[in-house]
Amino acid sequence: MAIDNQTFAELFGAIQQAHTELRPGVSVTPLTYSPRLSALSGVELYLKCEHLQHTGSFKFRGASNKVRLLTQQQRQQGVITASSGNHGQGVALAGKAAGVSVTVYATTTASALKLDAIRALGAEVVTLDTDPLSVELEAARQAERQGTLFVSPYNDLQIIAGQGTIGMEIHEQLPEVDAVFVAVGGGGMVSGIGTALKHLSPKVEIVGCWPENAPTMERSLAAGEIIEMDELDTLSDGTAGGIEPGSITFPLCQRVIDRTVLVSEDDIRAALKAVARYERWIIEGAAGVALAGALKLAGDYQGKRIAVVLCGRNILLEKFVGAIQ
Repeated sequence: MAIDNQTFAELFGAIQQAHTELRPGVSVTPLTYSPRLSALSGVELYLKCEHLQHTGSFKFRGASNKVRLLTQQQRQQGVITASSGNHGQGVALAGKAAGVSVTVYATTTASALKLDAIRALGAEVVTLDTDPLSVELEAARQAERQGTLFVSPYNDLQIIAGQGTIGMEIHEQLPEVDAVFVAVGGGGMVSGIGTALKHLSPKVEIVGCWPENAPTMERSLAAGEIIEMDELDTLSDGTAGGIEPGSITFPLCQRVIDRTVLVSEDDIRAALKAVARYERWIIEGAAGVALAGALKLAGDYQGKRIAVVLCGRNILLEKFVGAIQ
């Protein structure tokens, strides 16, 4: 399975279109230089503030692009999706703005904060006592049975194109960036960012970051095929879970990720604490994974400019406080 040059170019074209068409509903988030984190790490470290995006996560980008491109019939029928929280919130808000009904399938262990936020945006939530990948597959089955569109959190080129607008913005905000660190779960965000930057600035290194406890895509890339594996609990619930068989993100990750890094739960906690201490922001575990990866590899980028994608802020306050103590 591979991505041919035509498909890769077409995806970049879709990202360019989304970058224009999604405004002003989707915010252009700041790329903020961090003096303290730069001093600590020895690199010029910039934070891409997706935690300041609507719904508190980058996921609103892909969701907005998907809803924008729905047919009239699809709008009338509504959509079904699966999410640990952030994607569900994104689809719920995009659907609410467009008058499209949304049903979100999630695990019973998903963050209560995120599920309550989804409901508050008017979407229906269905929880299943199983793992995230099984929830995705069941949601897709239910959509097919009901004749409704299933919106994958990552296995969808229109979703990926929306996420890719982050890469467009990073290039506009810091054209001379040397490396971009991105947390990876299903691979939609890094696929989009990587596709944009490989077209705009091919020398930029795309660094995929994973928790040691939940590295399914990283292990799949190493194996050369999508694999199943048992994951352990992680603060980075937004990147946890398996990958849908045949996902388009797998060959995209193969093409755009130049380097990988795994970080421990202690590394993630330290990253959350650093952002709280030096930037006064609450970020979620997946955002901490990207910063932890950057700090772990900082020795290889001394004096260079790196961007770290802080992908979201949706974490229970008690969980965040417990992590940084």
